[in-house]
Amino acid sequence: MLKALLAKPKPLVYVESHAGAGRYDLGTEQALKTAEYRLGIERLWARRDAFPAISAYLGAIAALNPDGGFAVYPGSPALAAHLLRAEDRLILMELHPTESQTLRRHLGGDPRIGIHRRDGLEGLTALLPPKPARGLVLIDPPYEQASEYRRVADALLAAHARWPTGVYALWYPRLGLQRDRSADLIGRIRGSVSDGLLCELTVRRQVDDFGMHGSGMLILNPPWRLKEQLADLLPRLAEVLAIEETGRSTPTWKIGTA
Repeated sequence: MLKALLAKPKPLVYVESHAGAGRYDLGTEQALKTAEYRLGIERLWARRDAFPAISAYLGAIAALNPDGGFAVYPGSPALAAHLLRAEDRLILMELHPTESQTLRRHLGGDPRIGIHRRDGLEGLTALLPPKPARGLVLIDPPYEQASEYRRVADALLAAHARWPTGVYALWYPRLGLQRDRSADLIGRIRGSVSDGLLCELTVRRQVDDFGMHGSGMLILNPPWRLKEQLADLLPRLAEVLAIEETGRSTPTWKIGTA
């Protein structure tokens, strides 16, 4: 989405509601304990030459690791900062005190970037519309409480009402049957927007437990030809990232109108 926006010379702004720490060390004890990267970037990195469509993402990882590999992993703020130009701006929000402090340490010296320690959903309506009034908003909450889904939907609709020409990308998890509220989230938004793209990628089958088997993104005002690009990319990503269960893998992907 940023690549599409960067195709025009006019300045743009990148806004993120839940920015996190900005970048992450995959060699820490916590990262090694969960080892989530082995099912994600480790697999993709081994096949990186087969994915020219995401060369900008892979290039951002390479820039943080001059000695090779992917031990230092960029979060979305670092990815955006790597791609954007000197005349562009970034507005990053993070409420958690430790994460906010780490984010400021990693990216606070960049004159293009404004970092706000505040509730990102509240901040969306407070800080929009931005200047320049052209750009992308990423909303990627942790969804730790069931009530958060409704709050996220309301915040997105309020932000869209204030800045209807912005591109909005809302990430959401696909969870086990007992906790998955993605249909309610999308349904709450669907009745109020006219230009949306919905895409999902799952790497294992959905079961009754509480695990995450995939994720999705709802994009409002999607850039031109994004749907066609994802239709080519998602099946190949699903193949690389699929998790085998009892001798078979069950990756799926879908793209549709929101």
